[in-house]
Amino acid sequence: MIERVLWALLALLHVVPAFALLRPSLISQLYGVDAGGPVFALLHHRAALFLVVFVVALWAAIDPAVRKLASIAVSISVVSFLVIYWQAGAPVSLRTIAIADLVGLPILACATWLAWRAR
Repeated sequence: MIERVLWALLALLHVVPAFALLRPSLISQLYGVDAGGPVFALLHHRAALFLVVFVVALWAAIDPAVRKLASIAVSISVVSFLVIYWQAGAPVSLRTIAIADLVGLPILACATWLAWRAR
């Protein structure tokens, strides 16, 4: 049961950036980027990738068979963003996203450990 809750929380963490695929105005709110430019288009595509992360995490909440793969996919998303964020000098405009990922990190660590532990 705890695994389902952890994966559901990870899915919830990714629902807002995934929703930006359907509501592009969220991109400006989340990332501080004006609509219409190439960076906006790239971030719109990023929202589609967040939809993938959301679906994978939600699927992991339902089906234990996908949890190992989900742990890899979600870890790549969360950890890579945090590394890139710090390498970029921790821009203020992305701080909320970094905080959300930092909050999700222990949840992800626990879900990953549970997925990979020997039974």
